[in-house]
Amino acid sequence: MVEIQAVSPLDGKLLGSFVGSTEQTIQLQLLAARSAAQIWTQYPVAKRAKILSGLRPILLAESKAICTIIMQTTGKVATEALLGEIFPVLDLLRYYEKHAAQILSYQPVFTSPFAYPGATAGFSWRPYGVVAVISPWNFPFQLSLVPLLTALFAGNAVILKVSELSLPIGQLIIDLLARLDLPNGLVQWAVGAGECGAQLIDAGPDLVCFTGSLATGREVMRRAATHPLPVLLEMGGKDAMLVFADAYLLRACDAALYGAFSNSGQVCISTERLYVEQTCYAEFLAMLLAGVSKLKVGEGTQADLGAISSPAQFAVIEAHYQDALAKGAKASGPLLGDGNFIRPVVLWDVSHDMLIMREESFAPFLPVMAFQTENEVVNLANDSEFGLNVSIWSQDLHKAQRIAAQLQVGNWVINDVLKNAGHPRLPFGGVKNSGFGRYHGAEGLRQFSYPVSGLISRSRIAREPNWFPYTERSYRQLMGFMDFVYGSDSLYRRIRRNWRVLLAFREYSAINIVQAWQNLKLLLPWKRDY
Repeated sequence: MVEIQAVSPLDGKLLGSFVGSTEQTIQLQLLAARSAAQIWTQYPVAKRAKILSGLRPILLAESKAICTIIMQTTGKVATEALLGEIFPVLDLLRYYEKHAAQILSYQPVFTSPFAYPGATAGFSWRPYGVVAVISPWNFPFQLSLVPLLTALFAGNAVILKVSELSLPIGQLIIDLLARLDLPNGLVQWAVGAGECGAQLIDAGPDLVCFTGSLATGREVMRRAATHPLPVLLEMGGKDAMLVFADAYLLRACDAALYGAFSNSGQVCISTERLYVEQTCYAEFLAMLLAGVSKLKVGEGTQADLGAISSPAQFAVIEAHYQDALAKGAKASGPLLGDGNFIRPVVLWDVSHDMLIMREESFAPFLPVMAFQTENEVVNLANDSEFGLNVSIWSQDLHKAQRIAAQLQVGNWVINDVLKNAGHPRLPFGGVKNSGFGRYHGAEGLRQFSYPVSGLISRSRIAREPNWFPYTERSYRQLMGFMDFVYGSDSLYRRIRRNWRVLLAFREYSAINIVQAWQNLKLLLPWKRDY
């Protein structure tokens, strides 16, 4: 068996050694997960929610110790470990505790009494079975637990595969969940790098949920397609921020710095492209340069930016910086590093032929570009293979919303940054090469389930009009029946020309009237806002 050592990006300290999973161990885990899922799915949703709610007081009581492990493993500063990793999990837990049972409840639907006499219909939600959650290194606690817990609320078992850079956090998650009253084998984890993820997919879970880079996401999708398995993919972004001259510029400046440099730029919804209206461009750029000079790089509770989590990311960071300068961009300073710590950099005079405006940088960079008109900035923002999130800044909310409606993204926020992605009631996910599928909200919970539709007939008619044998007469009657139900003339004219048909269907029609009222009564209580 292969051992993988976890090293802190803060100081190179060894955090632990972990035994890598093998193809055989993953197969055994899958068998155990299937057995556990059979138990867990029989629990009512309310019971599952009550058990999972036990995690919330644990996270609150031990948040400081959890933050320490997150900081040591990822290089984050303390505040971002708390607000970026733990808080979103608590918020999601509280939301699904309250609403999961309603979201996953049986949903009756209107059934036409003319087409389906004596019938009621609806659909329920069933868990897939075993979900493989493959999570990234930039937010290994939040982006592991959010899909994992969502899958559990929906009734699934989970095998978690964290990044090989995040193994101490994978162990932390397993240890925390072991303190809940869950069936044995309901939550397990696989240890390893890319090959381990491939083996997990090949083992045949029932759903794969992946968060990570575009390149790896494509490989996950190819692998899953050979079985085939359904997938949920969130593959990053190149998010734009649009600042208009009528925006509250001081707030917009602070937001741009936070949006670009939070977690040292290692956020899928980082502000990686900043477009500023020409009339306030010089003023806003001066504000940004003054602001970036005050940011502190280091660790603990006093620093603003922490370390770069992945050493492999340095090659991308260097390439994007040098490419921008070579093509004419100006920078607030040189690319200065101290171990895994990098000073944040604002770049301007950038253009869309630069890597820094086209490829995901995942770095403490803020490239700034001027625009003249609304139409121009919409085209610039949409000129990307990604479509995850966008931030729009203007005091004219009608204008901001009009622009938001034109942008090719899965999410938008006006006069704020990043925060919308953590809203527990809003489904979050991307379009284009940012992926597909959603988490958070009612939609996110249902993504880990599949709908099963059913129809119940209470008809006592000996033979339905559409049953055998077919005759010329029955054909003409059905033609008349469709004209009566769906025709565009007045009701009087449809009855008059189809009177004989209605007489032929009189037994069928008598039941229809009663059933229409019954269906209406069934539907009324189910109109809820989650």
